[in-house]
Amino acid sequence: MIRKGHTELSLKAQYNILGVHRSGIYYQPKPESELNLELMRLMDEHYLHHPHKGAPGMHTWLTRDKGYTVSKNRVERLYYRCMGLQAVMPGRHTSRRHKAHKVYPYLLRNMEVTRPNQVWAMDITYIPMKKGFMYLTAIIDLYSRYIVGWSISNNMDAEWCKEVLQEAIGQYGCPEILNTDQGSQFTSEVFTATVKSSGICLSMDGKGRAIDNVFIERFWRTIKYEKIYLNPPQDGLDLYAQVAEYMDYYNHRRRHSSLDHSIPAEVYSLVEQVA
Repeated sequence: MIRKGHTELSLKAQYNILGVHRSGIYYQPKPESELNLELMRLMDEHYLHHPHKGAPGMHTWLTRDKGYTVSKNRVERLYYRCMGLQAVMPGRHTSRRHKAHKVYPYLLRNMEVTRPNQVWAMDITYIPMKKGFMYLTAIIDLYSRYIVGWSISNNMDAEWCKEVLQEAIGQYGCPEILNTDQGSQFTSEVFTATVKSSGICLSMDGKGRAIDNVFIERFWRTIKYEKIYLNPPQDGLDLYAQVAEYMDYYNHRRRHSSLDHSIPAEVYSLVEQVA
């Protein structure tokens, strides 16, 4: 897919064509031991079903139930710093809040979503690989469950999130509302200024209420169990290829019971009829 020494296209140009974020061009596996990668892989899967568990709860589960001999400090570092997780009730948030940033109110409570591009939701998740890990961000249209934008990176910065949103807007237009969690990437001026200048209303999950962003959370479980966990990526390029393949399948061929067994692309295309 990506070839060094291409006669017409530079390595950077090839990544731009494929839509890989610039940080992926120079990706190096995270310098974590095999044990740490194994622990993070286990915590990632366990967290999808037990989001109320913080680092102490994960440490208890790893040592008492899984039989690992690891310190609390190790689990805390992996859980908070590497994976960007925090325990919440009753759901989960992927990223951590920056206390100096403004938080926007949650706008979706009791709202009926009746059309495409009415509400988008955006989030970030940790993705384990055989040697290292990266992060995946995605934007989902709540009405159709169609993924309007996604990207892979080896860090979770606000500039990355801004670029992904801008690309989605460029391809599909602006939603009326964008919902995120209270992570520092989404509360940063870099990101919020882009949202507001596009005429989009910014909505944020209530603190400790990941169920406010439940559709993107469900998507994380879906892609991990149906793709990533079944065939752990070898490296960043393999991860990109797998995610690209799955996104195409999810958007254009996978039927959803919540959509009366329709395909997201079919439901999302209604926006063209309305426009």
